[in-house]
Amino acid sequence: MAVATAVPRAGETARPMTAGEKKVILASSLGTVFEWYDFFLYGSLATVIGAQFFSAYPEATRNIFALLAFAAGFIVRPFGALVFGRLGDLVGRKHTFLVTILIMGISTFAVGLLPSYNTMNAYGVGWIAPVTLLVLRMLQGLALGGEYGGAAVYVAEHAPVGRRGFYTSFIQATATLGLLLSLIIILSTQGYVNSAFPATTITNADGTTTTLTAFQQWGWRIPFLVSVALLAISVWIRLQMSESPAFKKMKEEGTHSKAPLSEAFGQWKNAKWALLALLGLTAGQAVVWYTGQFYALFFLQSILKVDQFTANVMVAWSLIAVTGGFLVFGALSDKIGRKPIILGGCLLAALTYFPLFNMLTASANPALHAAQANVPVVVKTNTSDCSFQFNPVGTAKFTKECDVAKALLARSAVNYTTENQPAGTPTVVTVNGKDFPVADPAFAKTITAALTEAGYPSAAANPSVIKAAHPLDIFSGQKLAVIGILFILAVYVTMVYGPIAAALVELFPTRIRYTSMSLPYHIGNGWFGGLLPATAFAMVAQTGDIYYGLWYPIVIALFTFVVGLIFIPETKDRDLMA
Repeated sequence: MAVATAVPRAGETARPMTAGEKKVILASSLGTVFEWYDFFLYGSLATVIGAQFFSAYPEATRNIFALLAFAAGFIVRPFGALVFGRLGDLVGRKHTFLVTILIMGISTFAVGLLPSYNTMNAYGVGWIAPVTLLVLRMLQGLALGGEYGGAAVYVAEHAPVGRRGFYTSFIQATATLGLLLSLIIILSTQGYVNSAFPATTITNADGTTTTLTAFQQWGWRIPFLVSVALLAISVWIRLQMSESPAFKKMKEEGTHSKAPLSEAFGQWKNAKWALLALLGLTAGQAVVWYTGQFYALFFLQSILKVDQFTANVMVAWSLIAVTGGFLVFGALSDKIGRKPIILGGCLLAALTYFPLFNMLTASANPALHAAQANVPVVVKTNTSDCSFQFNPVGTAKFTKECDVAKALLARSAVNYTTENQPAGTPTVVTVNGKDFPVADPAFAKTITAALTEAGYPSAAANPSVIKAAHPLDIFSGQKLAVIGILFILAVYVTMVYGPIAAALVELFPTRIRYTSMSLPYHIGNGWFGGLLPATAFAMVAQTGDIYYGLWYPIVIALFTFVVGLIFIPETKDRDLMA
């Protein structure tokens, strides 16, 4: 059996950390905060960046390509896990994740310097800008693929017996802190730049014009450029670190792996634990994590039509309130085990997502919530012509009448039902009994007007929707209710994410630990989690129910609960030196 199963060695008991151990743990955590800041920065500014680097396309298409570039960072993460995981098991933890911070930091800084499409197009080479952006995003994803495993293994192998869950939870908190840091810097920069500098109207490559605020035009670069200071601090800190005790002991004894990849994944006795780690731990953890943070933000902005500033403020305050939960559940896992907390978080999330998101709609946009309940909308079409609009890379085109109707209604957060019609029947959308043919060239305009007349609030005039004037504008019943709901969603995040590093580290032996744990973690978070927004939107468009996309995280979380309950052993007392 490749998995270490020994309990703490005779005579070894839980003890406080030494000053030197505290230094390397805190230094590792701080460096990882900066890594996550770099990575999340793009996600928060995806639409702004789309206007800069994909301006050759219409607005809807450019946003799709911007999301494609964001998704590229997730897609390559497992490959980064393989590349840097192998290096970490061959040459050491310290040197490997020093390289990852350099790659992440330099590529992030470079995004801030990258000329836009329009600038490069003036020289006839506009395509260079989006291609270079995509390359930089892939480098970020590769670096993050190696960073997490290195940081988690490094911290766990320094932690004293009986405190591993608590100390690795500092690494887990860094993801939320990195997201929070990116939101704070974006909001601060946006507020200052837009108040100090005027908006500008530019002409796109397709001849259309766009009015951009100062932040949208050039201020968005500042958070990326600021990262060079964070990079310098991170590199300096990591240069002070020493190698982990477990890896040094293994090297001295000559027991380190000569071929970590083939040993970890080419032998079933080891590979099965990577598969079980994916299905019984990280897949459920990932969808709960992304639902509680990223999908909640997406839901507020894209479904509930809350403006970007207000949505970011609401999510930021919920994250501030919940950050200590990572440490609480990490420490609790040292006492009662990793499994009960991680699997309990998956189960709680699966059982309560529907009522919580329904409450979020009622609190954040009461007028929309009322319209969804009271305005009957029907898509009458031949259902065999309807596509499942799953489009994670943004390249598919959905042009059939049924798809056009459903996509527009889904983007407008309209609940609707579908009535099947005979083949060849033109698709129509019925609002309060009145038909609107999709083939009409003015369909988008007329259906929007009809929905507004029927009771669906327009984005421009909806006094009921939540709105924050500034970051401290949260002290009203509506805003506190929204933050409270987001807080509950984030508590589930801390439950599944706080103990996960310790659980994964303990599942694999030292000689292939970095390689083995990194791959299931990044497949779970990069693919299962990263595909959540695209999958959920396709499910919403398919069914006409704005909550139907929640079945994606619910089913995966329940599946992980069952697999983990049956097949994943409790690992809290395992000896990492064995």
